[in-house]
Amino acid sequence: MDSAGTARDALSAAMVERVQGLRLPPPPANAGINASTSIAWLIATLSISGFVFVVLYAFVYQVGGPRGGNGSNAPASTTVAGDGKTTTAGSKKDPSIPAKNDARPVDSATIDPEAMVLLSQGYIIPEQQILVSPQVSGRIIELNVKEGTRVEKGFVLAKLEPTEYRADYEGARANVAGAEARLAELREGNRPEEIAQAQAELGEAKATLKQLEQTFRRNAELYGQKILNKQEFEDSESQLMAQAQRVLKLEAVVKLAEDGFRKERKLEGEANLHKAMAELERAKWRLDNCTIVAPISGTILKKNAEEGNIVNPVAFNGSFSLCDLADLSKLEVDLTIQERDISKVFPGQKCKVRSEAFPDRAYDGVVSRLMPIADRAKGAIPVRVAISVPADEEGMYLKPEMSAQVTFYAGKSETATK
Repeated sequence: MDSAGTARDALSAAMVERVQGLRLPPPPANAGINASTSIAWLIATLSISGFVFVVLYAFVYQVGGPRGGNGSNAPASTTVAGDGKTTTAGSKKDPSIPAKNDARPVDSATIDPEAMVLLSQGYIIPEQQILVSPQVSGRIIELNVKEGTRVEKGFVLAKLEPTEYRADYEGARANVAGAEARLAELREGNRPEEIAQAQAELGEAKATLKQLEQTFRRNAELYGQKILNKQEFEDSESQLMAQAQRVLKLEAVVKLAEDGFRKERKLEGEANLHKAMAELERAKWRLDNCTIVAPISGTILKKNAEEGNIVNPVAFNGSFSLCDLADLSKLEVDLTIQERDISKVFPGQKCKVRSEAFPDRAYDGVVSRLMPIADRAKGAIPVRVAISVPADEEGMYLKPEMSAQVTFYAGKSETATK
């Protein structure tokens, strides 16, 4: 045991001496300062290298990424078209569709008409929406307008106070009656009784003239014999001249009665009659427009007036309306398609329409028209898609100003080909 312990002690002492021999000499006094400076320079170099790497990476990504990204890892493109989203196919090209610059024609028989070519979002609008406005001013005495009610063409929506317009109408009728009577008189001429009376007056005047002529001759002889004074002779002469003038006037009256009125008088009478009839027609139009009727069959969307209101379309430049009326059986989707996708859309194209409120209900649609002018600010073309709405669902699920998603297919709609 003692020999073993002695050996261990000797081994331990030898190891201690060896370790002490491996110790480094003590560092100089400025060794700590040099080490700190080296570490600071190392940290600064690493920071600058990292910043330069980030800048170079961002530059390379901007230049070769979205603009020049033709690699196999480019993501599918999703564009926003106008008021809604338009999703196109990914960056990978379909080998069945020729390249854009390929001069080979596309065989329409190889294209699946049920293939989806475009997906876009827009808003539902009525094909025809009317602001029902009064054409005359007045106070509303009856109003039959209720939102959501369907009315037929000719339904009485409102009535205005007609008292003033009815009085104008009756006055115009009286003016027409007077103008007609006057024109009839001018056309028919004088009655036989009136002509006979004028002739009788002329005969009496001639008889009186004959008597005055005889009296004048006697007085002239007496005046020549100095029996009659000058004053009496001149009075006799004046009576004779006055009666002669009366005879000439009555002869003209008789001739006018026998010949009838002049053509100019008849034309004047006709003009007066036409003027009176025009005033009557205008008065009747105003009176009739006191009753406001529905111009089309449709649903009342909005009520803009109340009973008792005084309406004056002239004061509002014709913009005042009693209600908004639209035919909800004829709806459209208002879309804006980007210029890069407009080549995929054509009139008569088959579509499916789904509203965001009821996505499980799909309605047949057809591209009704492409607007003739583009929107420069959006870089898009407005497009309208007509919706086939069943009669029993009118106004239930599809309402104006609701958002809708439209799926465009490659084929043409059957309704468009009929």
